[in-house]
Amino acid sequence: MSYQNILVPVDGSEVALNVVQHAVELAKAFNSKITVVQVMTLDPYIAAEYLSDGQSNLLIERARKFIEDNLAQAKAKFNEYGVDVETKILEGESIHRTIMKAIDELNIDLIVISSHGRTGFKKLIMGSVAQSLITEVNVPVFVVKQ
Repeated sequence: MSYQNILVPVDGSEVALNVVQHAVELAKAFNSKITVVQVMTLDPYIAAEYLSDGQSNLLIERARKFIEDNLAQAKAKFNEYGVDVETKILEGESIHRTIMKAIDELNIDLIVISSHGRTGFKKLIMGSVAQSLITEVNVPVFVVKQ
């Protein structure tokens, strides 16, 4: 099996960057392209004008800048290993559903994602993007635990 397009979702945390070395090794082994993404979640109440007419607001622009900085940091980490990556901001109401949509659009055949390792109440409240992807996508998911 060959993985030509690897998706690496990040969230701005140090834990999310634990995947870099693993993703690099896989990309080098399979001569794969890596796309690093972060989802900008859009609450329909706060972002109504943005969603319907493309009118931004201060909250959206601050979130976009934060995500751009996170993606630049991730790209720099990959560059340290000699791997150039594409970065992309994804927009949607649900992180895992937005990532699922990107899998089809970007022709992804492997996801490399970190897991914060939350359990109990924290997992119940915060959810697990990695767990949702494992159970719902039709491509392999390589999970790097904290």
